[in-house]
Parts: sequence; structure tokens; C-alpha cells
Amino acid sequence: MLLTAWTAVKAQWDVQFSDYTALKTYYNPAAAGTEGLLDVKGLYSMQMVGYDDAPATMYIDASMPIYFLSPRHGAGLSFMSDNIGMFTTTKITLQYSYNMKIGNKGRLAIGLAGGLLSEKIDPSGVDLEDNNDPAFPTSQQDGNSFDLGAGFYYYHPKIWAGISAQHLLSPTIQIGETNEVSISTAYYLMGGCNIKLKNSLITLQPSFLIQTDMDSWREDVQCKAVYEHDGKKFYGGLGYSPSTSVTFLVGGMFHGICLGYNYQMYTEGVGAVNGSHELVVSYQSNLDLFKKGRNRHKSVRWL
Repeated sequence: MLLTAWTAVKAQWDVQFSDYTALKTYYNPAAAGTEGLLDVKGLYSMQMVGYDDAPATMYIDASMPIYFLSPRHGAGLSFMSDNIGMFTTTKITLQYSYNMKIGNKGRLAIGLAGGLLSEKIDPSGVDLEDNNDPAFPTSQQDGNSFDLGAGFYYYHPKIWAGISAQHLLSPTIQIGETNEVSISTAYYLMGGCNIKLKNSLITLQPSFLIQTDMDSWREDVQCKAVYEHDGKKFYGGLGYSPSTSVTFLVGGMFHGICLGYNYQMYTEGVGAVNGSHELVVSYQSNLDLFKKGRNRHKSVRWL
């Protein structure tokens, strides 16, 4: 059982997704709407498969440029539900970004995100060794708090980078009379580029993600090889987090829908066969109905 007695917990990390490049707005609200398209994605992740009460996460996100104001504005909405044992974290977030031209083809976006962060304890179906333990409630309890994030994001047809912070207010969620969760501010630095191989239909997309709460650190590097020809797109890739995991990524676009599968194999502690499975589905559509052709953008994930 993944349960421990607690009255106050300090959470250090957000959910660890395998393909961070497909979920930029999860880490940085400034990325909302910057691709010039309606971008809808859904993800389901099962971590540490084979263990009782292992984490499972659902994430849904939609972002778009706000053309009726101007292409400089972007907005997004996301929902996340993360469950581990009798604990469930839910987050609903609104995102806004404003971007401006930098240089010939580059743009810089500034973003804010605000939302509701909720924690729930549901002891039903959980067999505790001591049913009188005051650290655990005897009935379902929950609490919530306002959450705030911000970030900067630079993007160009050949390179992108962003820096952001989540949980800027370090919210504390009171759950019942005896339990509380304190969320540490998390900082993210991420970036990548698109390298078109000469005389080839393949593009390499190396990238990195560094995250910290100033007490602990995690670094991830990744590289995808994307094949594109005659409207068909496929990719495969590898990711690595030192002392943590190796990730295998594969996917493609079918009838306008991008489908990806990722497997994160842990190199320490959990074991190779008890890794994390992640399924990502996304759809993009051009929303520029007022100036056809003038603001079209290709997704940097496919460049």
C-alpha cells in the first residue's frame, strides 16, 4: 500500500509526464495559443504499473489564439485528475498569454495561469491496520486552494525555450481538521530545436526539461526523429533522466489526429518492468477565419 501516516505533507513535484514536449502548456502558460491553431489534447498515464494503489493521471488541455482580439493573444483551459491510493488531486486552470515579435521570425510570449487546486481523501475500501488512527479520516474529506503560475516562452521555426514557475503562492490545502497539504513552488526551464537532416524527410527534435523546487532537482533530455512525407507523419524517440529513467516514445498522425505512446522504464528503485505507460491524443485545427493564409503556423512538434 502506498500509504503513510501524515498530518502535514509538503508536495515537491507535479505529475511527471514522459513526453513533456507535447504538453508545453502544462509547464508554461505562456505557450498557450502560440502555435496559431486550436490545439486539443488528452492524456492518460499509469505509473509504476504492477504496484497496489499506483498513480494514475488524466489530463485534458485546449489552447488557441484569440483572433478576434489579435493573434498576439492566446488562451487555454486544462483539467487534471491524479489519483494514488485514497488520495486524489484535481486541478482546473485558465491560461492567458500575450506574445510579441522578436527579430525576423521569433516571438516572445508572456503568460499567466490561475486555477483551483483540490485534494481529496477517500478511505472507503482501504484496509487500515489501525482504524482508530487519528491521522486518517473515517469518511471522505476534501479541501481546495487558489493556484497561480507564470512564464515566458520564446519560439521560432528552428528553436524554442521557456522558463516558468508553478504554485507561486505556495498554497496550503486544509483537509478536514487534522490533515493539510503544502505545495512548494516549482520552477521549470525547457527548450529544444528542430534540425532538418540534409536531403532527408527526417527532422531531429532534441529537447530538455529542468525542474526544481530549490531543494530537489530533476533533469530530462529527449530526442525525437520525425518523418514527414505526402501528408504522413511518424516519430520515434528516446528520453533519459539521470538516475531515474529511460523513456521510449513512438507515434504518428492519422486522419488529422496525432496519437502517441510512451513508456518510461525506471533505472532505479521501481524496476524496468514496473514502468509508466502514457497515451497522448491531440488534434489541431486552423482557426484563422478572418485572414486566410496570413497567420498559418506549423506545429513546432513536427518541424
